[in-house]
Amino acid sequence: MTRTLTAMALALTALASQATAFDIAQMSDAERSAFRAEVRAYLMENPEVIMEAVAELEKRQADAQARGDADMVQINAKDIFDDGYSWVGGNPDGDITLVEFIDYRCGYCRKAHDEVQQLIEADGKIRFIVKEFPILGEESVLASRFAIAVQQVAGADAYKRVHDRLITFKGSMGNDAFTRIANEEGLDAKTILARMDAPEVSGVIASNHSLAGRLSINGTPTFVLDDSLLRGYMPLDAMTQMVADARAK
Repeated sequence: MTRTLTAMALALTALASQATAFDIAQMSDAERSAFRAEVRAYLMENPEVIMEAVAELEKRQADAQARGDADMVQINAKDIFDDGYSWVGGNPDGDITLVEFIDYRCGYCRKAHDEVQQLIEADGKIRFIVKEFPILGEESVLASRFAIAVQQVAGADAYKRVHDRLITFKGSMGNDAFTRIANEEGLDAKTILARMDAPEVSGVIASNHSLAGRLSINGTPTFVLDDSLLRGYMPLDAMTQMVADARAK
């Protein structure tokens, strides 16, 4: 309703701007009533004008959002694309970088996981970065702590395997589950679990939350692609097109 009213205001403004034969501010009550009647009659006869105004409003808002996002990405580029601690996969020498802020308990992150992998594998030239961004409760925080600890203790390959398991994991995320996953992956479960509360692990999560705040990110998944922020789940074909558009800039 608010959007429609705003669009109607735009439409009325456009109509008023065309009324150059008189000064609207100097209209008498009778003239103002007549003008309002004419505007109402016009809109009733041409209701498509309201929808055109809605479309124009949405375009203006989207353009403003894109400009704002591009500025935020540019200001925070180093922390987004080269923070020195986030896991980097895909093609490290790719011509474009895709960054994903994830929460392991996020249903849409889980839905996007396979499609993101398909995109990266099919394209072959995408550098992919994962930002641990737990926002859905204590189990989300524990899962991210476990994944980060795995990376810090056992390296990037182990992190990728554990990441893939956590994003598809069903059940309670806690030390019992983490111990089982670590053992099944041939990792040192005791050392990894002890690492989970280390300042270095807490620092990664805190830094990612700080970065998300500066980028106005408050949900997952959120992607950064080139200078654009893509908020929420996107199907494979849409992401493929976004990558093509980014390359074409």
